[in-house]
Amino acid sequence: MGGTEHLTVRREGATLVLTLNRPEARNALSLGMLVGLYDGWIEADADDSVRSVVLTGAGGAFCAGMDLKALAGQGMDGERHRDRLRADPDLHWKAMLRHHRPRKPVIAAVEGYCVAGGTEILQGTDIRVAGESATFGLFEVRRGLFPIGGSTVRLQRQIPRTHALEMLLTGRPYSAREAAGVGLIGHVVPDGTALTKALEIAELVNSCGPLAVEAVKASVYETAELSETDGLAAELKRGWPVFDTADAKEGARAFAEKRPPVYRRA
Repeated sequence: MGGTEHLTVRREGATLVLTLNRPEARNALSLGMLVGLYDGWIEADADDSVRSVVLTGAGGAFCAGMDLKALAGQGMDGERHRDRLRADPDLHWKAMLRHHRPRKPVIAAVEGYCVAGGTEILQGTDIRVAGESATFGLFEVRRGLFPIGGSTVRLQRQIPRTHALEMLLTGRPYSAREAAGVGLIGHVVPDGTALTKALEIAELVNSCGPLAVEAVKASVYETAELSETDGLAAELKRGWPVFDTADAKEGARAFAEKRPPVYRRA
């Protein structure tokens, strides 16, 4: 199991939990964190016993965005991680889910600050839970910067354009309730319980047929920008093979026998 000094990895049953771990910096992005994130996504994709991923942050924060000093790779650890970036110049974008989409569902558990790069990573996740005191926002324009982690493309596809543009152009903070109101997150829970709720959702996902879950996720993203006719055709192509799997037959038998199914990814 992987991990770095700024990214911890652990298992909760069939769920891989990735924790951004720089609490002293509100989990601002560092090279070590990005390398750990990328390795975590790859580990989840490669391990068939992993059925979902939960992404969270340590110390009461999710992610406060970029730490330019840390991203400069200062120190021996930073230099070691910089070698990884030299070997794969796209690694940081894959880590931030800009250029990589995990095939397993990713559930975000947000407490505290989830701003700038934190809100950009959030847009690459599938299901989102936040503590009621969490703060969201894309602050880049306030600093004369551009939210280049994908927000000018993705945000308007995930929430109404008027809200996306307000968030992008004002750089103001959003409360968890306001973020939920515009559709950026799905659940607002008492502070300190976001991870618990995310793991509950993960367990619901894990109890379903893994081949079906992965095919459904892939179909949703593949068809998002297609016409209805093309999307329905793509859905059939993606969905029909699922019916021929042993998992589908097991699901039908378990339903008839009134017992929990035992899926084997076959």
